[in-house]
Amino acid sequence: MWIKDKQDGKRQAVQSEGTEMENLEATVPREGNEEINAFVGKGVSFKGVISYNGTVRIDGTLDGEIHTEGVLLVGEDAVLTAKITAGTVVCKGKITGDISAREKVKLRSPAVVNAGVKAPLISMEEGVVFNGSLEMSQPATREPQGSTRGQGVKLVSS
Repeated sequence: MWIKDKQDGKRQAVQSEGTEMENLEATVPREGNEEINAFVGKGVSFKGVISYNGTVRIDGTLDGEIHTEGVLLVGEDAVLTAKITAGTVVCKGKITGDISAREKVKLRSPAVVNAGVKAPLISMEEGVVFNGSLEMSQPATREPQGSTRGQGVKLVSS
């Protein structure tokens, strides 16, 4: 479990059993003051497209699409039927569809994934059920800040 020190704002590890979601969140590296930006709770159903920056945690049901450069945390009670495009996906729930991650996919027990997965890095715990395809892509390279490469360019197929 992580706590934020009120004086300096830094996160500190705390020895604790913690909840299932706190343990899931602890698997995601923290950079700066990164916090969960949105939450779809247990018992909540959402249908549509979610686009966001940062970190979103889902414990409910989602049918649609998820687009982010950030982190998607899928809790143990979550059921997603979705096309997912994300920076990092950490899953303990159920996903049916397609997952494309720029950085990595972590499948944590007791996840059930029926999907095509494309990512440069993938980890899977014992106890995960995975049915689908896996494509290990090359790690994405980040453009240096201030780079103008690719700006204003539009590709059109003929």
